[in-house]
Amino acid sequence: MSIAKLPSAEISYLDEGEGEVILLVHGFGSTKDVNWVNTGWLKLLLASGYRVIAMDNRGHGDSQKFHGLEDYSLEKMAEDCANLLQFLNIDHCHIMGYSMGARICSKMAMRSDNNIDKVILAGNGYGMIDGAGDWTPVRDALLAPSLSDVTDERARRFRAFADQTKSDRKALAACVMSVRELFSEAQFKSIKNKVLVAIGTQDDIAGSASKLVDLMENAKYLPIPNRDHMRAVGDKVFMQGVIEFLED
Repeated sequence: MSIAKLPSAEISYLDEGEGEVILLVHGFGSTKDVNWVNTGWLKLLLASGYRVIAMDNRGHGDSQKFHGLEDYSLEKMAEDCANLLQFLNIDHCHIMGYSMGARICSKMAMRSDNNIDKVILAGNGYGMIDGAGDWTPVRDALLAPSLSDVTDERARRFRAFADQTKSDRKALAACVMSVRELFSEAQFKSIKNKVLVAIGTQDDIAGSASKLVDLMENAKYLPIPNRDHMRAVGDKVFMQGVIEFLED
């Protein structure tokens, strides 16, 4: 693990392997280790000949923590990614994001000055445009004294995950409300990269994959069979599909 002291934030990251570069951006409440190392992604990508950059988003893992809503805009989180790539002297790469990471990667791909090749958006679909329900219960769950005080089912899952990862719950509570900003269809239509949208067939958070794919001229959908939002990350169908997409 290394720490990059960027203009925007201090960001914890790992940088391993040689070859084409892929940047991995984890989901809300997770970390680079939980999302990408423990699931086998790092091992797979290294074995497939890629140089892997995986980072802890601000407010997560070993990266700098902030407690203000204004600190977690998608623009600022995408800027962290761009600054890290610049810090590492990387001028071209693939990007893959899961859930919140898909939002951040979408923002990166929409930038007119992006240096991105292929894009994998996983665990997030049309919900990035029309919303994915009310996340206030998740914020409240993160700030609750204990898990036993939380009754909302989805909120309980996120609070339990935050406890499991020993996260800064005040930082996550700020993040979960700010990062929910919505995109327009026109913004996704502006993405010209080759895009893979991968979503579990039992995911009740992401929204429609096909509706999102239809907006982009070079996008396709990879269904992850019988997986919900929490269990899709390390799925073998997902992993194999990404490797095939990158090598196509």
